[in-house]
Amino acid sequence: MAPAHADRIKDIGQWQGLRTNQLTGYGIVVGLTGTGDDSLEYATQAMKGVASRFGLQIPPGVNPATKNAAAVLITADLPAFAKPGQVLDITVSALGKAKSLRGGTLIMAPLIGADGQIYAMAQGNLAVGGLGISAQDGSNVIVNVPTAGRIPNGATVEKSVDAGFATAPTINFNLGEADLTTVQRVAAAINRFMGPGHAEAIDATTVAISAPPGAESRTMLMSQLEDLDVTPADAPARVVVNARTGTVVINGAVRIAPAAVSHGKLTVKVDEKPQVSQPAPFSQGQTAVVPNSAISIDEKSSPMFELGGGASLSDIVKAVNAIGASPADLVAILEALKQAGAMKADLIIL
Repeated sequence: MAPAHADRIKDIGQWQGLRTNQLTGYGIVVGLTGTGDDSLEYATQAMKGVASRFGLQIPPGVNPATKNAAAVLITADLPAFAKPGQVLDITVSALGKAKSLRGGTLIMAPLIGADGQIYAMAQGNLAVGGLGISAQDGSNVIVNVPTAGRIPNGATVEKSVDAGFATAPTINFNLGEADLTTVQRVAAAINRFMGPGHAEAIDATTVAISAPPGAESRTMLMSQLEDLDVTPADAPARVVVNARTGTVVINGAVRIAPAAVSHGKLTVKVDEKPQVSQPAPFSQGQTAVVPNSAISIDEKSSPMFELGGGASLSDIVKAVNAIGASPADLVAILEALKQAGAMKADLIIL
């Protein structure tokens, strides 16, 4: 068995409500060197809206031919406790057929949360790591992705998100992965620190903790609790197989019941060596290609190996390596052991 190890509470979960919120926005990038959207309708409409902010009215029916501008989508993450005036990094991605955003400037655009409220304003010069070059004959060279870029500190927070933890009846801690044993150990560790009855595991994921109201006192308490050490429960026995790459991962909890395994390979090789049949002189015959096939069969036999009861991960690896099995062979062996009832583990195929 693997030795038990202790983790900090903060490393196995997070506090309920203290989460990152996704922000999105729509905007216009200008200053491009002819690599914009050109006649994209919603880019044209957006450019008319930008121009109208400054009292410039584009006559109806006139296409501004905004080839130096591009319509973009803006994404950002708003951290918990972000306050107005703080800055965020943003990602800007072309929405239409713009060829490159290199050298562009994002015009002020609002960033909206899932509730439809504006939480930040974005603007700035793009840093684009990609490069795209086109020639008149239609050839082009593209390095990385020139249609997306970043603006460090490109958005300013205008509104904060109320986490609600200061006034909630309890503060809740959620495990990153549901486990009945681990959640009970977390509750027990908190009760040893605060006193009996303060923490209660309400399901396989959540521990509810009674705490005095007020953001200041709860913040201090949460900072103390998340540094408590807890020994997580042993992970369930699991074998993960990626069928596309041939990757096989076996965790240390996997055990094998007594079993005998034999695995062999059968290789069939067909070798085609057609020959040319040339007729004798003056025989009025025709030159013909005569098929000539050679079929060979190579059966590689591997000795049967035995796995004793309670075989560990290292025993399995040694036995499989001894017969020279490939990752694909290992997958077949593990599936057969599972079907035979000799492997008590979850077999997950990705």
